[in-house]
Amino acid sequence: MTLTVRPFTDADTGAAVEVLQATRPHLVATPALIRWQVGGVRAAERFGALVAEVDGVSVGLARTGLLHESAEPGLGFVNLAVRPDRRGRGAGSALLAAAERRLAGLGVQTAYATVADVPADLAFAGRRGYRRGRRSRLLVRDLAAPLPPAPVPARGVRVLSAADLPDPRPLYEADLDAARDEPGEIGMDEIGYADWLAAYWDRPDLDRALTTVAVVDGEVAAFTVALTDGRDRHQSGMTGTRQAYRRRGLARLVKHAALARARAAGFRHAVTVNDAGNDAMLGLNAWLGYRPVADQWCYRRDLRW
Repeated sequence: MTLTVRPFTDADTGAAVEVLQATRPHLVATPALIRWQVGGVRAAERFGALVAEVDGVSVGLARTGLLHESAEPGLGFVNLAVRPDRRGRGAGSALLAAAERRLAGLGVQTAYATVADVPADLAFAGRRGYRRGRRSRLLVRDLAAPLPPAPVPARGVRVLSAADLPDPRPLYEADLDAARDEPGEIGMDEIGYADWLAAYWDRPDLDRALTTVAVVDGEVAAFTVALTDGRDRHQSGMTGTRQAYRRRGLARLVKHAALARARAAGFRHAVTVNDAGNDAMLGLNAWLGYRPVADQWCYRRDLRW
């Protein structure tokens, strides 16, 4: 058996999508998204991918980069995916070692990884010096099932799609405000408008017609981001409400509207990920009919050797 770890090339796109779909079957992964990530459009992230091959066959993928949205310097990420039928043969270890070397070369001092809540994956992370942090929950919903009755917008509230916004800056401002106290391992609240456009507004899986906002007095007060594969899978990204507009049911309003639009557009599977400590959002998603299917953990390791 010959194991090789090398940089990703465009020819690896199809195999990379297959690896991600085999390891994270509920989440959106498309060839266009992989090409866009590796293409370096988001310069601040310094995204890079590595491929593990066994005898010329692609069996694993490592995605790395900088967590540039945090005000804390020196943070990076490394997320591994190895085909379930090819594990236990050294591919994951080789990928992780190469990924950590890349991050160290970028000046990363602390590496974060998302680890599935299964014994083998947790043991792998622990043996390599990663420490467990916060837990998150993966939730799914069959969009063929009826939704609960739609909330009625309060007077002065308009529900629009992001495609209706003449300028995305109000959505950026709402995103930044809502993220300041979002439950999570890392504060993701330091990103300029140009970087936000590159990282979110221009990503190929963003469905602007299904991304839904609540507008009050011309300001985006609440929003929910829709990522799709363009066929049948809808993934909720960030859902948030500006701090001045909370406790008015606006998150419930936009998320229900987004799912209703996704269902009408022919999407059949909905997925979202919530921090396990975010009781408000977990409760909202339970009301919407989501059910938990898996947990995952945020792990971290100090790379300052």
